Amino acid sequence: MSRVLAVAPVLPGPAHPQDRIADVIAPLLAPDGPRRALTRRLHAASGVRTRHLVLPLGAYRGRSGFGAANADFAREGAALAERACRRALADAGVAPLDVDLVFFTSVTGVGAPSLDATLTDRLGLRADVRRLPSFGLGCAGGAAGLAHLHEHLVGHPDQVALLVSVELCSLTFQRDDSSTANLVSSGLFGDGATAVVVAGDDVAAPPGSRVPQVVGSRSRLYPGTAQHLGWDVRDSGFAIVLSPELPQLLRAHLAGDVKDLLAAHDLGPDDVGTWVVHAGGPKIVDAVRDALGLDEPALARTRATLAAQGNLSSSSVLHVLAATLADGDPPPGGWAVLMAFGPGVGVELALLRGGPEPVPAPVPGNTRGAAPDPATAGDPA
Repeated sequence: MSRVLAVAPVLPGPAHPQDRIADVIAPLLAPDGPRRALTRRLHAASGVRTRHLVLPLGAYRGRSGFGAANADFAREGAALAERACRRALADAGVAPLDVDLVFFTSVTGVGAPSLDATLTDRLGLRADVRRLPSFGLGCAGGAAGLAHLHEHLVGHPDQVALLVSVELCSLTFQRDDSSTANLVSSGLFGDGATAVVVAGDDVAAPPGSRVPQVVGSRSRLYPGTAQHLGWDVRDSGFAIVLSPELPQLLRAHLAGDVKDLLAAHDLGPDDVGTWVVHAGGPKIVDAVRDALGLDEPALARTRATLAAQGNLSSSSVLHVLAATLADGDPPPGGWAVLMAFGPGVGVELALLRGGPEPVPAPVPGNTRGAAPDPATAGDPA
């Protein structure tokens, strides 16, 4: 197994009311008239009340072009990721030098070297840390990253891994593009980041902590659906591809995928008491509810996250996971299913089991996960 030692969600700047964002963004996307009025209606119907944006709201009036947006991503994304990682490592009681693997995911900016290389220097990670940057998984990247780290740690139980998601969706808004997909996305997506510390079974957890286990995972790619979700890469940057058929695709297939994940562990949907669902938008959440026959309380944290932050792409489900763990779910021994959906169309699922579990003693010579000695602790970076 692997264990989630800490989840640290972070958001940039203050929360902006949705109608204030519309005041600034709508004129940049559509000329005055019916399309601008449609922009405001779509923003109001998005299920989003507030969002955090990485730039001051007024700065979006003067931003254009892919190069400028990507430079903003490199600068602001690194700072946001560093905040998340420092908080997660501190909460987990893990020193930066004890991190063995970093999985970095984003679909809103690119770089070579990728942002995880910047983090290696800023955080003081080892020069031989393994790095796995990912682009293209989209909103499913956080769930997929958790699954990949779990599989690695099952084979390396004495190691610690760091999952880092950074999504600055506001930098992808396409100016002078009044397509319905662009108008919808301009009212739905927000900015944020998350860091998750995951450890193998031989790594000591902070004393007294409740550490949920990752038990298994499943990926599903639906053939012939690439046109439903993703990016159209233009000279102006990343233009969203967002099909209205996506919710129906989930209604048709999601229940079978979840049942297959659970059946591999001799479980069924009735055994699951906690659902950690990507806050993809009202219609996506409705589709999950309908496909799985869930009641609204099961999706309360997802809808609350959507309302307060918008869709944070790959970070969204990790923010919902943080809220879930903060509420004490899943309960001791209880089961949870985490899910997110991305381009492909792909579905990423992970099965978790709630703690507490006995905190193991460190293996000989291994103090990873142990709280640092206050007398010798310093800034590891």
